[in-house]
Amino acid sequence: MKKLLALFFIFSLSILNYAQKQSSSKDSIKVFYDELFSVLKKGYLHKNSVNWNEVETETKKNLSQYSNFKKSLSEIKPLFDKINANHCGIYYQNTKYAGTGKVIPKDAVSEEWRKKYATKPAFEVKMLNDKYAYILMPGMTFMDTSAKSISKIAQPMYDQISAIKTKEHPQGWIIDLRFNPGGNSMPMLLALYDFLGDNDIWGKLDLNKKQETLVKLNKGKYLDGSNIVPFITPNGELLDKAKVAIITGIYTASSGEVTALAFQSRPNTIFIGEKTYGATTTNIQVDLPFSAILALTIGYDSDRNGIFHEQIIPDILVSKQDNFEDTMKDQNVLEALRFFERK
Repeated sequence: MKKLLALFFIFSLSILNYAQKQSSSKDSIKVFYDELFSVLKKGYLHKNSVNWNEVETETKKNLSQYSNFKKSLSEIKPLFDKINANHCGIYYQNTKYAGTGKVIPKDAVSEEWRKKYATKPAFEVKMLNDKYAYILMPGMTFMDTSAKSISKIAQPMYDQISAIKTKEHPQGWIIDLRFNPGGNSMPMLLALYDFLGDNDIWGKLDLNKKQETLVKLNKGKYLDGSNIVPFITPNGELLDKAKVAIITGIYTASSGEVTALAFQSRPNTIFIGEKTYGATTTNIQVDLPFSAILALTIGYDSDRNGIFHEQIIPDILVSKQDNFEDTMKDQNVLEALRFFERK
């Protein structure tokens, strides 16, 4: 009898623990989505175009099927699709949850691009023909956006560029953004400080595409009106009048496009390659419950003159003529060399 009572007690505890976990998970889901909707309704760029009562009611109805918080994040995709938040994203435990976004056909990129992409290209600086410099600037996604973290990422890249500048004195510079689908543009732009100089470099526009903020570089500091001021320590002369060729591709997106925008209206600059993806809207990072992070779209990106570009359209169009094993056979690079050799 005692054994039966003990087994019954253990069974009852198991049921109670399960029920408590279920209740706790349901509470977590409610807390998270209540906060998410609060943030979206206050800050999302197109908040006034959304029927929030309808969207929130439908989403919460769908959420009732979940008893696990992480699994409930599968509702982010339909939610973001409903409100056309195609540049927003939620990052939780090293996973990104986002809407559908623009679909790019598989055959839109070359086999050479696909092979290189599979290697997860990293930042690279090298000389071509002992005369010209080539910089591959990939996308950069990281969660610690403190000034210290950004500076720590940017400085080594800047130093590699500066070393080439000082030792090799290139007659032209290629900046390749074909593998830059986004992330955080601050370390990219700081690393490229010498080419941009002490200038306004890009801007943020409101819903009506009116200027709200101009971002500038000044003596190695990145200034965007916030209290966070990441920086690099500059070395030697600026290259703000040097010849620069920017290579873009259809996967150049978001902060990759911001990096390209920073070179719009810069003298001695040419754009080569393909039209960019078209994610030229401004995102900020918002902390959500349970250490989740929201990339929230709050405005439009502009060039230094306050002009919005839905995509970056190259001066010279080159498509699917990549060669990353022999850079000197890459048609984009060859077009850049022709630009450098013009007087």
